[in-house]
Order: sequence, then C-alpha cells, then structure tokens
Amino acid sequence: MSNSRVILQGKHVVLRAIEPNDLETLRVWRNRPQYRQFFREYRDITSKMQQNWYEKTVLVNDRVIMFAITDRQNDRLLGACGLCYIDQRNSSADFSIYLGADDLYIDEKYAPDAGKLLLEYGTSTLKLHRIWAEIYAIDMAKQQLLPNLGFSLEGRHRQAHRLENGDWTDCLFYGLLTS
Repeated sequence: MSNSRVILQGKHVVLRAIEPNDLETLRVWRNRPQYRQFFREYRDITSKMQQNWYEKTVLVNDRVIMFAITDRQNDRLLGACGLCYIDQRNSSADFSIYLGADDLYIDEKYAPDAGKLLLEYGTSTLKLHRIWAEIYAIDMAKQQLLPNLGFSLEGRHRQAHRLENGDWTDCLFYGLLTS
C-alpha cells in the first residue's frame, strides 16, 4: 500500500510521499508544546525517533499511509496527514492531520482541502468503509474540522488522557461511514 507514487491534488494542496528532507521540519513542528498536547506521542521526538518512524512505519508498514501536505502554488511543506491502523478485514483506518507551517495547526483553507483528499483516497482507492479519529477534548480546531469533513461524534471516554500540567481531558471519538 505504499504511497511512493501517489500524488493527490486539491484546490490548495498536494499530498505526496513524505521524503527524507521533510523529516526534520516535521519533527520540529511536532515537538512544539502547543501541538504536542494534541498528539498521542507526548514526549519530544528525537531525530533518531523520527528516522525510526520513517524507516519502520512510513516506508514499510502496510497499516499506515502518510503524506506530506504541500502548498499547490509553491510546493512548500505545510504539514502531514495519513491513515493509520489500517484494518483491511474491517475496512477501517484512523484519520490523522496537522499543519506546522506558519503555526497553522488546523486552518480553514489547507487542512479541509488535505482532509478531503485523504478521505477520497481512503474511500476510493483503499475502499475503506469506516474512517475514524480519536482526538482530545482540548483540541477545538479538530472538533470544528472533523464534522465539516463529514465525521460524526460517536463517543467520549471521560478523563482518559492526562495533560502535561496534570489535568485530565476526555478523548473524543469521531467516525465517518462511507456506505
């Protein structure tokens, strides 16, 4: 299921394979404390961890397809998105997206365009029946993005994630059925 040859073009973005030259920029963005609070990986990511993720997950794991999000106008790296935990038997996958350029995280232009492309790829090419996302209740930007992409809030695990400051936040589960 490698995406090495896949290029998806939207109105504002292009989704392409993540390249080695993207890794350090993506790592720096992921390590921003204001972003990291929204991710499962709560620790700073080292260069070695990032390289390991690229070599053992992005390049060879058939349960993960990751894309670099680039600006269609100038090919500038904007962020990353992907489908993770791909389950062929149950035709499902986890939806992941963030923008790091210009501290956007989730915006009203690039993120929706990238999200639509990723969902189209998941449903048309991978023939997924269900695409889901787990986010934290503190992630207001994704709480706005996901319903706009067609996701429905399906459930909540109360106080399931501890923040760096020791407070608890809920995990919210969104899902989208394709047929």
